Amino acid sequence: MKKTSTRLADGRELIYYDRREDVVREAPDLRPLEAAGPALSEVRHDVLLGDSVAIASHRQSRTYHPPADECPLCPSHEGRLSEIPDSSYDVVVFENRFPSLAGETGRCEVVCFTEDHGASFASLTEEQAALVLAAWTDRTAALAGLPSVRQVFCFENRGAEIGVTLGHPHGQIYGYPFTTPRTALMLRSLADHHARTGANLFDEILGKELAGPRVVLETAHWAAFVPYAAHWPYEVHLHPKRRVPDLLALDEAARAEFPAVYLELLKRFDRLFGADQPPTPYISAWHQAPFTEGGEPGATRQDFALHLELFTIRRTAGKLKFLAGSESGMSVFINDVPPESAAERLREVASS
Repeated sequence: MKKTSTRLADGRELIYYDRREDVVREAPDLRPLEAAGPALSEVRHDVLLGDSVAIASHRQSRTYHPPADECPLCPSHEGRLSEIPDSSYDVVVFENRFPSLAGETGRCEVVCFTEDHGASFASLTEEQAALVLAAWTDRTAALAGLPSVRQVFCFENRGAEIGVTLGHPHGQIYGYPFTTPRTALMLRSLADHHARTGANLFDEILGKELAGPRVVLETAHWAAFVPYAAHWPYEVHLHPKRRVPDLLALDEAARAEFPAVYLELLKRFDRLFGADQPPTPYISAWHQAPFTEGGEPGATRQDFALHLELFTIRRTAGKLKFLAGSESGMSVFINDVPPESAAERLREVASS
């Protein structure tokens, strides 16, 4: 992998990740952009619920469903300049022009998986997917070193139904200035379980799932299953079998095996509802341990288990799972699809 760092016209950082070492990236950003000023984002703490909310009013003006020939994530060409100055690329990461978090409140980056506007992550080759994993890992290390960042979150939102406003295959990386509520809750559960039993809760969950009916896919180094208390109609958790706290700690064997495993899961998601249905909308989220400790009750980061959570809001052909009163008002999920049935269906649509 070759890494080339440059700056866009307004000063934002952009990084090319190339599979070939002989690639030269020297194309300048020729757009007449003003220097990026301080982002108008603010993190406010909810003293009643104990969580935090990012206030980012400048995001109201972000790009919204542009036509394909005006996509800001496609490479630049004569007569049409984009966020990517070069005329081609493998993988690109750059600072978000409309960040939810910036400066002292963290950092937001965009990850473009491929230059092909009509592609999807599932259509990438294993070599391309491996390069994305390398980029995720490299940016996790870089953001973890920023004084304003406590936790790094790599994720992809796919599909207009999810709320995606740019159709080009891409994801994002958030560097949060706090430990997210979901992770803090996991750490507390880990600590409580260890205090009661002396065991690691993640290890016990993985062991029980591998012996049960909800396994979707298992290889030498990875295991994918529908969790016992799945919140979403089709939800899969993907764990490396050797527990590690973050992407940086993955060994080479797990890295080598990941692309084939992940691409297979994504292809199964696209087969869930039949060939006549549009691509399945999903969220794919890497859960990593916070990179600074202290201030949160719970277990240490070494007790945490890196894992990916993949889920869709589509519950059946032509129907979406909307968050209604119980979910949105009280955070109590009601799942229409039994996890065992979801796992069975995900096994049925395996590649032949």
